[in-house]
Amino acid sequence: MVEKYDSQMSTWLDELKQKLNNMDDAEVVEHKMGTRTTVHVLYIKTLIDQERLNEAIIQPLHRSTGISLSSCITNAKVSEVLSMEDAEQKIMQGFILLNDSVNDQWIGVQMENPLGRAVEPSQTETVIYGAKDSFSEQIDKNITMLRRRLPITTLKTESFTVGSLSKSKVVLLYIDGLINPEYVSLARKKIESVDYDQLLDSSQLAAFIEDHHHTVLPQFLQTERPDACAYALGEGKLTLLISNSPFALIGPITFFHLFQSPEDYFLRWPVASALRLIRYGSFVVSLTMIPFYVALTTFHYQMIPLPILFVLLESRSKLPFTPFAEGFFMIITLEIIKEASLRMPSKTSQTLGVIGGIVIGQAAVEAGFASKVLIVLMGISAIAFFLVPNYQVTKSMVLMQVLLLILASFLGLPGIVIGLIGILAHIHGLTSLGQPYFAPIAPFYGKDWKDLFIRGPLIWMKTRPKNLKPLRKSRKEIKK
Repeated sequence: MVEKYDSQMSTWLDELKQKLNNMDDAEVVEHKMGTRTTVHVLYIKTLIDQERLNEAIIQPLHRSTGISLSSCITNAKVSEVLSMEDAEQKIMQGFILLNDSVNDQWIGVQMENPLGRAVEPSQTETVIYGAKDSFSEQIDKNITMLRRRLPITTLKTESFTVGSLSKSKVVLLYIDGLINPEYVSLARKKIESVDYDQLLDSSQLAAFIEDHHHTVLPQFLQTERPDACAYALGEGKLTLLISNSPFALIGPITFFHLFQSPEDYFLRWPVASALRLIRYGSFVVSLTMIPFYVALTTFHYQMIPLPILFVLLESRSKLPFTPFAEGFFMIITLEIIKEASLRMPSKTSQTLGVIGGIVIGQAAVEAGFASKVLIVLMGISAIAFFLVPNYQVTKSMVLMQVLLLILASFLGLPGIVIGLIGILAHIHGLTSLGQPYFAPIAPFYGKDWKDLFIRGPLIWMKTRPKNLKPLRKSRKEIKK
């Protein structure tokens, strides 16, 4: 931080005017402070709250009889301008700069435009029970939502600026005295080492601070739910917010966090456990169902029960394609329909998805491009994909499915087994903020299994996950 004023302060006005040249929304106007002193007011109209400008600055300047700029501004937050770089940065952040050229005084008045959308329900992580608010693009509002859920002085925030063009604000949040300091130190070091001129979203930030860049699996949990972030902070994790993005990053995480839904902790534990097991089962089914079909029809048809074999023979008797080509064609077609549904306007996307799936599926069967059995299996596989609550994982699963499909077409069932072993080995080799991605299975933490494949009763989970190495392991209330 600069501790004294720049010696070239008298030249700032001309330099700022030059920098604001050819900016139609920039204003440099003169006003009188009292009857003698002329004050230059510099601001960018599109970045400030113009409704407050006259009330908080112009009128107090004209009524002032003092000699200090800061003494006449009482209805807004005032800060000193200590360098030319500081002045340039403030005016681009929605500050109004005031200059008394006679006394060489410069101050900045915080008055940014409050433009932003209201707090709305999450569109990507919908729940029946639980909080309905979600993060927005305003980072200060996002911090407010977290502080309301965790009204403690140990919830710390550290701010960073990344991107020479975007000047994006990144805020690191953690609970001091609970989280392992190694995570905070590592995250701080990674953020400070980001060397890129424009970061506009939390996913872009994650791409620079993750441990492994060449994997399809995310190493930070991306969420727009403040309750999910608050729960993660209470477990001993950290949260990263970036300005102009409604998605926060949570870390460190494991592979199994990607299958957990916020609603798991609002439902009765047997129900939540059953739903979580269904998600894991759906993950396996969606990955292996089509490769399994290709392996059986290509290499292992003798394993198929005779009644089902007759159905398959009848369904495939007139098909010109191999099972692999048939399966690959249908997977790509399904992805095209899903992507088109996402890009279309919301009122027509559902119609496109339903009609496209039915019409194309029926037409493919009648034209002899796909068998009826494959169409049924594709429908089950597609539905199973959507049971995984993390959107990034569902996109990764398509690539895994194609990999298993290729191995199944060459090696049959052994190819599927080899592919699954390779995927498990890859997951085991990943880390998140230096912590094992496959914990609590490898390394093994038995007590953490109470919230792994099942979600145990909350009265059983009175300790924080051991794999996070928190400073405070017990979740019991601290007696004062």
